[in-house]
This record gives sequence, structure tokens and C-alpha cells, in this order.
Amino acid sequence: MPSYKIAVLPGDGIGPEVIGSTESVLNACCEKSPELTLTFEQFSVGAGEYLKSGDPLPEATLEAIKAYDAVLLGAMGLPSVRWPNGVEMTPQIDLREKLDLYQGVRPIKLYHHCHSPLRVPEGKTIDFVLMRENCEGLFSDRLEPRPTGRNFETDTMKITEAGAERICRASFELAMTRRKKLALVDKANVLQSMAFFRRVFERVAKEYPEVETECVYVDAMALFMVQDPYRYDVMVTENMFGDILSDLAAGLVGGMGMAPSGDIGDKYGLFQPSHGSGPTIAGKGIANPIATILSGALMLRWLADPAAVRAAEQIEAAVEKTLSDPANRTVDLGGKMTTVEMTDKIIENL
Repeated sequence: MPSYKIAVLPGDGIGPEVIGSTESVLNACCEKSPELTLTFEQFSVGAGEYLKSGDPLPEATLEAIKAYDAVLLGAMGLPSVRWPNGVEMTPQIDLREKLDLYQGVRPIKLYHHCHSPLRVPEGKTIDFVLMRENCEGLFSDRLEPRPTGRNFETDTMKITEAGAERICRASFELAMTRRKKLALVDKANVLQSMAFFRRVFERVAKEYPEVETECVYVDAMALFMVQDPYRYDVMVTENMFGDILSDLAAGLVGGMGMAPSGDIGDKYGLFQPSHGSGPTIAGKGIANPIATILSGALMLRWLADPAAVRAAEQIEAAVEKTLSDPANRTVDLGGKMTTVEMTDKIIENL
């Protein structure tokens, strides 16, 4: 009987609330599927931990979670807690880099047309995955020491051949399991780093002749995602572009509360909602838990054990059944359901 140990990082703001909902759903799955056992252990990481210990990601915690089968994260950071240079605490980015979680997997799925600000045509739906390169790009030198006293600042968009190749290959592999369409999103008409990324993409594409490819500039993709999101299957892009486009994509299907994600490497997997810590709604019981619950399902799929995959399918089906009724909407979706009520409804539909 498979048994998995999950490291849980509730984090800040609404993180503990949506993590609590996800643990409840995962435990309910285990009760219905006794062949699967999950055990959870919580660790303190984030802005709150910084205020207590002076370190948002203690080294001992980082080392401890490496022994777990997967990591489930709530939300990190608070706008009022910043480093002396003015930027927020981002231990979630540190985790991606330290654990080499180079695949930022962002599934985008529309469960009911009433959730979208678009007028969705009859017979159309939105269902694509944005693959974000997580360890390079415009975030690559964010921790580098900067000279003081100068009247400018710079950030470097770093693209390595190895980094571009592995995220492109992972994206082609994913496309092969879906509708076999892959779009590269870049800015190769202006930036040399992006022209380099495109050359690597085109080279890897030759290994996957079954996959239909296209290259789209990032500004054009922002337009096309609003005009015709139905045509896309898998997209792959640089770190910052992926950060921006994944928020736009979430807006198409109801907002950040509907957007799960997985940060995946060759050895470790971390799963979290795409949204932030929502400090303005923390403690009010109205946070949408869907993104975190679906991230839990992604985690189960990544574990790859047949029992875990079946549990993931049950969760995804329960979410789909719940959201097929437009009455089941949290506040961010224009409804009145609380975090607990949405969680209970999903468990009822398992």
C-alpha cells in the first residue's frame, strides 16, 4: 500500500486557510481509497517566519523538506514585510532555484462559462497549460549584490542552452500527452536572449515531428489569449513572461483562485496555487480554495503511483462537478460560498 510523506508550507495570509481545505480533501480521498496513505508535516516558511527568526526560508527547513515525497505550499509573502532594498520576501522563488524546480506548470481550465469575463462561444472551452521556465530569465540575477549610490539599476535576462532545452523538451513531452500543439512565447524580434531561446526551441522541435508548433511574440500572445484562447494547448515561455501571462490566463477562467500550479524538477516537486497571500481577505473565511485543491491533485499525479493518480482524477472530477453548478461560487467568482462551504461541497462530490 503506497504511503507518502508530504511537507506542508502553509505560509502567510490566506495560505493556512487554503492549505487546510486541501488537506481535508486529500484526507477524504484517502478515506475513500484505503490503498493510498498520505501523512502531512507542517513547516514555517515565509514573511511570518522572517518576523520570528529573521529568515523566511531557514536552511534547516530547506534540508528537511528534501526528505519528503512532495511539498505542498499555501502562499508566501506580505506586502508590508520587505528586504532593506525594498523588494518583498519571495521564499517560493528561492525554493524553485535551490531545488532546481525548472518547470513551472500552470494548467488553465474553464469549468463554467459564467466564471469567465469573456463571451465564450457555444461549444468552445479554455483548456491549456502554460509552461514557465522557473530558474533563469529575468529573475536570474535578482539576488546579486548591487553597487550603491548609482542612478540606475539593471536586471539581466539570462537564457542558457541547457535551461532552454530542458524546459522546451518538457513542454514537448507534455504536448504529446495532450492535443500535440505547442506555442513558444518570446520576444525574439527585439531581445537576443529570446532569439537564442527560439533557436533552441526549433532544434528540439525536430525531435517531435508529431507536435504542431508556432512562435508568438509575448505582446501578441497577450492579445490572442483574450481574443482566441480556445486555440491553445501548451505554451512555453521565459520566467517573467510566464509570470505575467499566467495571471492573465487565470483571469480568463475566473481569477487567481482558479489557477493551480506545480513547480517540478528532475528530483523534487512543489505544488501551490498561483495566487499570492491575499492579506486583505486573510482570516475572513472567503478565500477560494480551488486553486490549492487542484494543486494537490497535480501533486498526486506527479507522484505517479496508480492509487495517487486515481485520487487525483477523483478530485478533478469532484471540482468539475461542483463548479458545473453556477450556484457553487465563492466571493471572488461572484457568489457567496465560504472557503469551508466550497471545501465541503467538493468532498461531498468525491
